[in-house]
Amino acid sequence: MTLDTLNLSLKKAENCMTCGETLKYSVKAEEMKCIYCGGIVQCHISCSKGHYICDHCHNSDSMQLIKDISFMTEMIDPSEIAEISLRFDSLPMLGCQHAYIAAGSFMAAIKNEGSQGVTNEDINEVFKRTSKQAYGGYCGLTGVCGITPAIGACFSVLTGSKCGKDREQRITMDAVTRVSKAITELTGPSCCKAFVRASLKSAVGYLKETFQVSLPYNNEIMCTSSHKHAHGCRTTACPYFN
Repeated sequence: MTLDTLNLSLKKAENCMTCGETLKYSVKAEEMKCIYCGGIVQCHISCSKGHYICDHCHNSDSMQLIKDISFMTEMIDPSEIAEISLRFDSLPMLGCQHAYIAAGSFMAAIKNEGSQGVTNEDINEVFKRTSKQAYGGYCGLTGVCGITPAIGACFSVLTGSKCGKDREQRITMDAVTRVSKAITELTGPSCCKAFVRASLKSAVGYLKETFQVSLPYNNEIMCTSSHKHAHGCRTTACPYFN
């Protein structure tokens, strides 16, 4: 399969994948059953008709696209790799798929640059770690966008960080702090696509600072999805507004 032949069948994140109704965001968790896998979880997002889809089922189709791009691309600019996924019309406007896009693009670029010995197995490990902390809607519920632990997982894999380590864990936490600040400066309302772009720029800068690895980053990228934003695009307040 080539990138040009990848075909998605996704729905927009702001609408229910079952009935098309607008999604409802709650401030208190409700116990609901996923209409696809049957799993029962405490959740904060459903549609007005009561349909709920768990993160695993919601992300499954797009995750295959993101993995294919991350594993197959030969590009070394993470911003350009991310745009391949971000510009698919059928990718949800909002959602934690974007955490995997950011992490996958960053790690793929480092793999292709070659100096750090990154492999597709390392990228898979980053995805596994990201899945433990990237949950839809939690940017507003806890203040942590899933992209921050996703980039943290990248630096953790690169440094070999784990609980009990010294410099390795500090580098990882510093990366997360910087990415979180970059995201915070673009919030109001949240925009996952803007967060991906800002996070990658921050991560590229920190990679050079800590590993002396220079990756290109395209500062001329402009958004083509403003009209899709369910909560209202920030327009000229966003540096990526076209």
